[in-house]
Amino acid sequence: MSGEFPTEGMEFTHILVVSDINKSKQFYRDVLGATVFREYGGSSCVLNFQKSWLLIVTGGGPTEDKPQTTFVVPGDQNKVSHAMTIRVDDCQKAYQILLSRGADFISPPYDWDYEIRCFFRDPDGHLFEISQVK
Repeated sequence: MSGEFPTEGMEFTHILVVSDINKSKQFYRDVLGATVFREYGGSSCVLNFQKSWLLIVTGGGPTEDKPQTTFVVPGDQNKVSHAMTIRVDDCQKAYQILLSRGADFISPPYDWDYEIRCFFRDPDGHLFEISQVK
């Protein structure tokens, strides 16, 4: 099945549109512990986080390869179309660490029958969840 999708060696990258590349880079590096891999012209930054790639970019209008698409930061933090989950062994401990680093949590960890979880946002309102399976 050579040449079919998906192919060996592929990697998945999340792209998040941010309003301030330096503020977001600082959040992902200093709060979440991501590693800066590469930066491009002050408008984008590639980060490695937990064996995943995260590309943060400033907004921008259509280009030749996406002629009717504009990249924008989230408009309403209470309406979410995309969120990322970080699975942890101890939600309460992870919450305390991230809180001490400046993460903006919606609420403290909540204990459901099947998991313990809580949500926080990056500086532009992108939603993250930390979750502990029970």
